Amino acid sequence: MCRNGIGLTRLAKWHEKVRQAGFKAFNTVARSIQNYYKTIVNFFENRSTNASAESFNAKVKALRNQFRGVRNITFFLFRLTKIYA
Repeated sequence: MCRNGIGLTRLAKWHEKVRQAGFKAFNTVARSIQNYYKTIVNFFENRSTNASAESFNAKVKALRNQFRGVRNITFFLFRLTKIYA
């Protein structure tokens, strides 16, 4: 849990204000925050993100696009490990 619960409390208050305001445009955002609040609070607690995983996924997609699709999975995994491991 967040230090002294401050981050979680602030997030909960914001979520409640948005819900009470009834702005339909915020429904998707509010639902996402409700679903991922632990991850959001974790960032403020530990300053950790999934940026490195996202970067690696982008590199895998770029490599896959370079081959114009993958037919031989074994060769693709071999190339992936040789380039990025």
